[in-house]
Amino acid sequence: MEQRKMRLLGNSNIEIPYLILGGNVFGWTVDERTSFSLLDAALERGLFFIDTADIYSRWVPGNNGGESETIIGKWLKKSGKRDSVILATKVGMSFFSETSGLTPTYVRKAIEGSLRRLQTDRIDLYQAHFDDQETSLIETLQIFDKLIKEGKVRIIGASNYSANRLQEALNISKKENLARYETLQPEYNIYVREKYEGDLESVAVKNKLTVINYYSLASGFLTGKYKKPEDAKKSKRGQEIINKYLNRRGQLIIETLEKIANLHLASVAQVALAWLISKSSITAPIVSATSLIQLDELAKSITLNLSNHEIQAIDTISKSI
Repeated sequence: MEQRKMRLLGNSNIEIPYLILGGNVFGWTVDERTSFSLLDAALERGLFFIDTADIYSRWVPGNNGGESETIIGKWLKKSGKRDSVILATKVGMSFFSETSGLTPTYVRKAIEGSLRRLQTDRIDLYQAHFDDQETSLIETLQIFDKLIKEGKVRIIGASNYSANRLQEALNISKKENLARYETLQPEYNIYVREKYEGDLESVAVKNKLTVINYYSLASGFLTGKYKKPEDAKKSKRGQEIINKYLNRRGQLIIETLEKIANLHLASVAQVALAWLISKSSITAPIVSATSLIQLDELAKSITLNLSNHEIQAIDTISKSI
C-alpha cells in the first residue's frame, strides 16, 4: 500500500512519521552494538523520530540511568545523522541523588546532562516525564521557556499528566505568554484505554496537541505471543505481562486481533498498531524493537489500513468485561 504522509509535531513545522522508535530498551534488553543497528535500520525505514528519557535504564542492576541517551549519543556522533532525526527525551524522574521533579534548578541540571550524553546542542522535544505537583506549573513552564529561547529545546511536551493539570498548564502558558506543552505522551493501547480516552483525550483534541502514546503494544502482550502462563519465560517482562494482561478480556482481544491479522496476512502487533494509527487523536504510537526482524514487522504497520468494521470490532471487544 502507499506510504502515508508525515504528521506535524505540535504547533510547529516539524514533520514526524506515523511511528516513533522508543529508546527504553537501549542499555537494557538491547546492547550498544544492536542499538546502533536498530537506529540505522529505523532511519532506512523512515522512522526518524527517536524517543528516550534521562532515567532509561536506571532500573537495570548495575545501571545508573542515562544509558539509553548515552548509546543514542554515541550513534549520533558515529553516524553524523543528528540533522536527520527528531530527538525527544524527558526530565522529572529520579536521576540525581537529590530529589527529582520539575523545579527550575533540577531541570537546568538535567538538560545539561542529557545534552552531554546525547552529544548534541539541542533537543527537539523536551518532555516533563511526570507531573511534579510540589512545584508550581508556572515555575516549570518558565524554565522550559528559557531553554527554548536559549536554543537548547525546540518544543516541550507533557507525559503522564491528568486532564485537569494539563489544561491548567496550557492556560498558564497562554496567560503568561510562555511556551506551551505541544505534545502529550500518555499510556494507551487496545488493552489500556481508560487512562487516555475521556477527559485527557478531550483536552488533547481541544488544544490540538500531538499525542504520542507509550506502551503501544502493552509491554509486548499485544504481539500475541503470551497466551498461557508458561509463556512468561519468553521475555524478561513475561511474568509481569502474564499477571497483568492474561485474563478473559485479554484473551478475547488477542483472538480478535488474530482473526483480523489473518485476513490481512499481517501480524497481531501490526494490527494493534494500525488500530492506534487509525485513531484521529493519536499522532504516532511509540514502539520498541529488540531485533531487526521485529523492527521490520512493526514498520509495516504504517501501511496496514483496517476497515471501519475491523476497527469497530476491536473497539467493541476491548471495551468488554
